[in-house]
Amino acid sequence: MLDKTYSPADIETKWYEHWENSGAFECGKREDAEPYVIVMPPPNVTGNLHMGHALDNSLQDALVRFERLRGKDVLWQPGTDHAGIATQMVVERQLDAAGGSSRKELGRDAFIDKVWEWKAESGGAITRQLRHLGASCDWSREAFTMDDKRSAAVLKKFVQLYKEGLLYKDQRLVNWDPKFRTAISDLEVDQKEVNGHMWRFAYPLADGPVDGISEIIIATTRPETMLGDGAVAVHPSDERYKNLVGKMVRLPIADRLIPIIADEYPDPEFGSGAVKITGAHDFNDFEVARRNDIPLIKLMDEEARMIVTPENNVPAHYEGLDRFEARKLLLKEIEELGFYRGVEDKVIAQPFGDRSGVVIEPMLTEQWYVDAETLAKPAIEAVETGKTNFIPKNWEKTYFEWMRNIQPWCVSRQLWWGHRIPAWYAEDGSVFVEETEEAAYETARAKLGAVVKLTRDPDVLDTWFSSAMWPYSTIDWPDTDSAVLRKYYPNTTLITGFDIIFFWVARMMMSGIHFMGEVPFKNVYIHALVRDEHGAKMSKSKGNVIDPLEFVEKYGADALRFTLIAMEAQGRDIKLSEKRVEGYRNFATKLWNAARFCEMNEIAGSDSATAPEASLAVNKWIIGEVAKTTESVTQAFDAFRFNDAADAIYHFTWGTFCDWYVELIKPVFWGEDEAQKTETRRVAGWVLDQILVLLHPFMPFITEELWHATKSDRAYDLIHAAWPEATGVDAAAGEEVNWAIKFISEIRSTRSEMNVPAGAKATALVVGASDATKARLVDFQDMICRLARLEKAEAVASAESKGAAQLVVDEATVYLPLADLMDLDAEKARLEKNLEKIMKEAGALKGRLGNEKFVVKAPEHVVAEAREQLTELETQAEKVKAALARL
Repeated sequence: MLDKTYSPADIETKWYEHWENSGAFECGKREDAEPYVIVMPPPNVTGNLHMGHALDNSLQDALVRFERLRGKDVLWQPGTDHAGIATQMVVERQLDAAGGSSRKELGRDAFIDKVWEWKAESGGAITRQLRHLGASCDWSREAFTMDDKRSAAVLKKFVQLYKEGLLYKDQRLVNWDPKFRTAISDLEVDQKEVNGHMWRFAYPLADGPVDGISEIIIATTRPETMLGDGAVAVHPSDERYKNLVGKMVRLPIADRLIPIIADEYPDPEFGSGAVKITGAHDFNDFEVARRNDIPLIKLMDEEARMIVTPENNVPAHYEGLDRFEARKLLLKEIEELGFYRGVEDKVIAQPFGDRSGVVIEPMLTEQWYVDAETLAKPAIEAVETGKTNFIPKNWEKTYFEWMRNIQPWCVSRQLWWGHRIPAWYAEDGSVFVEETEEAAYETARAKLGAVVKLTRDPDVLDTWFSSAMWPYSTIDWPDTDSAVLRKYYPNTTLITGFDIIFFWVARMMMSGIHFMGEVPFKNVYIHALVRDEHGAKMSKSKGNVIDPLEFVEKYGADALRFTLIAMEAQGRDIKLSEKRVEGYRNFATKLWNAARFCEMNEIAGSDSATAPEASLAVNKWIIGEVAKTTESVTQAFDAFRFNDAADAIYHFTWGTFCDWYVELIKPVFWGEDEAQKTETRRVAGWVLDQILVLLHPFMPFITEELWHATKSDRAYDLIHAAWPEATGVDAAAGEEVNWAIKFISEIRSTRSEMNVPAGAKATALVVGASDATKARLVDFQDMICRLARLEKAEAVASAESKGAAQLVVDEATVYLPLADLMDLDAEKARLEKNLEKIMKEAGALKGRLGNEKFVVKAPEHVVAEAREQLTELETQAEKVKAALARL
């Protein structure tokens, strides 16, 4: 017997352990089946489950469970990313907290050993948390970006790209983190708006005035960088400076002569129209300097402290100063020299390291780069020709914009934790790139002679370099003879967030096409962002972060999963509230109670996936409704309309099955006709089975529990069942029962709107009824009277309208005499008073929303809530007006 109360905690762990231990998630068990492959975006090994992960993995799991039920050979490939800088930081903090040796004191090898120890003991907590969510990935194939197989693949990729001329060393600007002393990716940079300043300085013309101009005014938010200026640029069309191009100005403090150049970059309408070009410390300036052959003059060391070199000519007293201390000194000295021309407050976008929290410095360094422009061309063509499709399609624009303007990809990092770059240097500076040290020595000896000493590059690779290989490195590449690789590449679908289209999706496209000769996946579904209930982005600083595991503990994984999937509408972010999760827990309870009703009426699970024979209209109708729902859910899944799929099975389960079918069949069990009882038990059991199968991708735990509870001798688990076929619609029976439901619903709605006492039973008089309606009133008389709380419902030639509520059902007008059942005048007064109150509240809200100051200055969620409240009040008003009209 099922417990009276649905308790998620009692079933979820039990079923997950059963599935995993029985190998239910493993691929390769359906040899001739069509493969369906998804790779899990590998979460950081340091990570914990957040709501973005919960959405991402709920959507993936819904798809893989759906396709598994459709008979496909499903591989959902799990794994974790070594997360270079994040993991190194975690272990360094642990060392510091323990009061032991620091990373540098330990040395590289000993420190790496400590990281592996941490990974074995504490890393990968997120994969355990994903199990709580119900993720049915093939854990037997779990990969780690730094395990032996993936590490070997990374080395091969690096060496091959190098030998093909697509990977090289170059001096370029990077995002430099002065705290961690490494280059970082754009994704690791937080752009924040801060209160800053725009300072203006004068650079005097070296040879005196020209056309009455003796100095050029430049403006900057980073004054200390002026010491590294290589030029001043003006727009070629700017008539003010036409005769100054080619002249020299004297750079204050550094006392260097730098040229005035013409370039398209400056905006003649902004400021003075002249800009300083500091190619070694600004990304835009770097491009200007490169195309105009302007020297790149470095000002800072790896800790962003000032350096003094013959090239920069910085005064000796700046040596070793922190960049912000240098700023203060420079402002003081430039004013003393008479070149200060004012300052204004300005809100500026400033880059911060997302983990270090310090201001990022654009820095000229020598790094390893991948020729992304060459690799991008076939990846662009693949999306243009539809080999890979983005869903929603508008994300293709984002992909193309970045890919068509792609820059060389910096793949080296100044860290210890990561894939060590397989490059060895000889004493003469020669570089040898090979997969092993032995191979590097062999190549070096062949070139330089028998006596050679090599030193390995100390840097490691950007974590995106290895995760770009995820779709094929996880299935045996570079073993091109592998049957697994041949079967499961390309992947079928990728599900991920928009924020890593550049960093991961695009790089997997480039990498997959180059090394496999084929796109890595056919479909890329870009999901929404999960926001708080007011629509604000979740952040620790706002204190509005929702922990998915708290919701799982409180309401169950099924409720959280269903909430996220049901709210995932293409192109729309999710406003997540606890009430929604609670509501879907109530939905699970409703299903549980429906299963208990079946159990109490000797309704068991079906032995067949085929619908039973049915003679009763209500049974024919529900079989047809199952077929319609199956078609809706299937089509929605195929089109990645997750919310539509969830909506279809939700409304069928709660409304059609629980609210209507269960009520409609109760009289069968109260009656004496054993044949009708037997038929109804078979149909009801079969329908419940179909619900469990259709609902399984969304709510796997409760459905598996009920699958076995409703029939203890099942031949297989629900996870291995077959997806229903959309057949068995009896149109005539469906039309009959749907008419009865509509008739009952209209009367119920009228009773509710008009506050008719629950125990009061009226007679429904139906005027203008067709022959079909007259027949239905007879056939469904008992059902209508019981469920609509009527004395009777009969067709009449005419009816008195006074004292009766009126409603229309198809061609007929239904009169519901209420004068003898309630005080109509009192009800009218109640409705009018209620309408007055609603209109007053709506008027106040309209006033607020019509106030431009409120709309502009109030928090966005407050304005949105006011609009929602107004819409709700207007809807209420229409209902009250309709009720008054009926009176």
